[in-house]
Amino acid sequence: MEPTVELIEALHREEVAAARRLTAEQKLSLGGDLFDQVCERMRAGIRAEFPETDERQVERILRLRLAIARRLEQAP
Repeated sequence: MEPTVELIEALHREEVAAARRLTAEQKLSLGGDLFDQVCERMRAGIRAEFPETDERQVERILRLRLAIARRLEQAP
């Protein structure tokens, strides 16, 4: 059974309302947590792409990819 449009919209409204109730400190903390989770997923992807790579190289590739992402965000 697929969720209805109404259910999806109601869930989204609840999610937005919950986010609005967060303090600035909570939002900042959650942002850091999200960044950490994304970095872990990126590391897992790097390990899958380069299975023989050691952890030092994984971190180097991660930093390189983050730098590329920053440059792309700043591009006109």
